[in-house]
Amino acid sequence: MKMLTTITTAAVFSALSFGASAEMISATGSTLDSTQSQIAAQAKAAGASSYTITSARTHNGVYMTAEINKD
Repeated sequence: MKMLTTITTAAVFSALSFGASAEMISATGSTLDSTQSQIAAQAKAAGASSYTITSARTHNGVYMTAEINKD
């Protein structure tokens, strides 16, 4: 479990440093589909042309982060 947390944290920090101007969003839900739908809605509301899911984890629910692109 510690390894998964370490990898997820490294991925988030990597994404943050790589795209300093990119905006990160997050969502929680009960399923992967419902959480991804929340990410899509947030990206659309922010005027993003696309988004990339940067992490997803499950433990008594789903937590997901994404980077939105406003090209």
